[in-house]
Amino acid sequence: MTRLIEPVRTAPAGTRGSRTAGRVGWAFVLLSALAVVAFSATPYFTASLRELAGDGVGLAPTYADTSVFVQAAFYTHIVGGATALVLGALQFWRGLRERAPRAHRWSGRLYLAGVAVGGAAGLVIAPSSPAGYVGFFGFGALAVLWLITGWRAYRAIRRGDVPSHQAWMIRNYALTYAGVTLRLWLPLLMMSPMLLGQSVDMGTAFANAYAAVPFLCWLPNLVVAEWLVRRRGLPSYRLPVTRD
Repeated sequence: MTRLIEPVRTAPAGTRGSRTAGRVGWAFVLLSALAVVAFSATPYFTASLRELAGDGVGLAPTYADTSVFVQAAFYTHIVGGATALVLGALQFWRGLRERAPRAHRWSGRLYLAGVAVGGAAGLVIAPSSPAGYVGFFGFGALAVLWLITGWRAYRAIRRGDVPSHQAWMIRNYALTYAGVTLRLWLPLLMMSPMLLGQSVDMGTAFANAYAAVPFLCWLPNLVVAEWLVRRRGLPSYRLPVTRD
């Protein structure tokens, strides 16, 4: 007999050590999100894409010659992603939820708006990814899952199902945080040949690394997110079980 996927609840963990680790982890997530917004997103608004492409800034060389529509989607994706990165981290701040629930709700609405516009724009720019088909499918899948999990989080809170809302928000922000993990994976992958004693050509190393990150930047995040969901005793899912 095959059982459908269904929600299960696990026992929450609430030791002092786990709470301290949670605070440290949250601080790292917030600071890393702010760093990415400051150093990776903000430069795109300091000059035109063509000028930035001449300086080799980020993805400017990729999108400088695309259509106005794709360029507009590129900027929309940056704004939506940056908004979601910062406001999403604040959503997990217990002090904000308990002391300023109104601010928590409004920042949550702005967060989901950022996810909506950022995800939709991500679908537009995915075919232009410098990673080719891998980028199209990897970043395209990320955008689709980003939108779906955001919608599930919204629908859960509209029903008043707070535990499910929290679970879907963890999954959704894990996808949002791909903007950070992508930038963590890139230098690690680029420098990995040095560990094998190989010489490194930065241009080739970047191309090889960027070919891996379209999936690597978010798949491990979802695994960690599901672990956190189960660890906190929130509604999770189990795979179908076949019984004779």
